[in-house]
Amino acid sequence: MLTVALPKGELLKNSIRLLQSVGLDFSAFLDATNRQLQITDASGQAKGLLVRGQDVPVYVEYGQAQLGIIGYDVLREKQPQVAQLVDLHFGGCRMSVAVKAASTYKSPLDLPPNGRVASKYVNCAREYFQNLDLQVEIVPLYGSVELGPITGMSEAIVDLVSTGRTLQENGLVEIDVLYHSTARLIAHPLSYRLNTGNLHRLVEDVRSHILSSAGNR
Repeated sequence: MLTVALPKGELLKNSIRLLQSVGLDFSAFLDATNRQLQITDASGQAKGLLVRGQDVPVYVEYGQAQLGIIGYDVLREKQPQVAQLVDLHFGGCRMSVAVKAASTYKSPLDLPPNGRVASKYVNCAREYFQNLDLQVEIVPLYGSVELGPITGMSEAIVDLVSTGRTLQENGLVEIDVLYHSTARLIAHPLSYRLNTGNLHRLVEDVRSHILSSAGNR
């Protein structure tokens, strides 16, 4: 039986809606009274696992799930050994460098040498500043990274931005964008190669749905 890893949080509703369009119904995960972390689709074709977003590629890489849905930001940061199959065109956001609006920094190159940058995306932030040949200290934070510049612990942050409202309300502005991120359909490479659980048909159904939806916009 095919197993699909689904991310808790903002991507869940659209992920379930997408899978419903190709015949897999995991809508029970949206029931606030449901505490199950594993359910079987009503048709009996597949199982769904409800996991923390950062863990989706882990379950897929280790073969506990043949398919998964997760944001490109997680894939870029973790670089798991999974097959990236389809851009699902939802969950759009961007990875940005932000600083205090009142600061004199208008570009990342204005940041002081050996300055501090707070981020939960440590690998992406480090790679970005290395490519700029700018020596900075990356400070790992996993809560409200906006507090870094506010408290003076860091000159800047690297974080996901959707609407920009959180930055604005905390007196921060974006000064560069590292990349744009959307949800992606991923697969365990060997399972995809072997067409486990008729995986190819499901992936093609997803591709067709995405193309059809794009054409109707």
